[in-house]
Amino acid sequence: MHRRLAATALALTAALTLSACASGAADSAPEGEDFGLVTSGTLTVATEGTYRPFSFHDESGELVGFDVEIAEAVADKLGLEIVFQETQWDAIFAGLDAGRFDVIANQVSINPEREAKYLFSEPYTVSPGVIVVNEDDDSITNFADLSGKTTAQSLTSNWYTLAEENGADVQAVEGWAEAVTLLRQGRVDATVNDSLTFLDYETTNGPTGLKIAAETDDPGYSAFALTKDKSALVAAIDDALAELRDEGVLAEISEKYFGADVTQ
Repeated sequence: MHRRLAATALALTAALTLSACASGAADSAPEGEDFGLVTSGTLTVATEGTYRPFSFHDESGELVGFDVEIAEAVADKLGLEIVFQETQWDAIFAGLDAGRFDVIANQVSINPEREAKYLFSEPYTVSPGVIVVNEDDDSITNFADLSGKTTAQSLTSNWYTLAEENGADVQAVEGWAEAVTLLRQGRVDATVNDSLTFLDYETTNGPTGLKIAAETDDPGYSAFALTKDKSALVAAIDDALAELRDEGVLAEISEKYFGADVTQ
């Protein structure tokens, strides 16, 4: 079971720890001392808290989600308490740089620009791009089949470019919700997006009458992001993820949120 601490509990713990050290009562090193943690013995994790199904609040107000549960499982493996710092995406890397938290768990995709500045754990999410069509449509089985077809895509997304490059007549929409509505109404032939978006939609609303017709050969990978000085911590996280994968825990969490294993 994960050990999540409230901010007030952390403050009390810190005060007691300082008191104990001052009186000479502390006679053993705390867990995680070599990891350079923000708070000794605690993994401080940045996440948005508004990014369903990865990091969000359920009906009771509790912070839950795929990334949240993965982070909790890792902290348990490391023998650490866990605290989440909910942070807007636009400020999340600045907070990491400033030392406000130890890691980011928020579907951070790995790319060369980020790898130049940050360390990444082994990926815990693998998500290819997919073509989504109505389940009775067998006319599209690969990306070349998009030529001459109509797809619904957000103008600013990479999927718009991918569809256009494959000859699709692209109809601009505001996002996934509008795209999938047009698809189910038969007003477009397909939409291109990442597999996680489709799997979440299918799990939440299914059966939807939709299917994946094809997927890209180069999936996206998401992982924990850390600053460059956290090499010991990232190695420990990698070991924890490997154990969790072998034990089937990652797959179990994934099945809960997506109805499929998206962790490998």
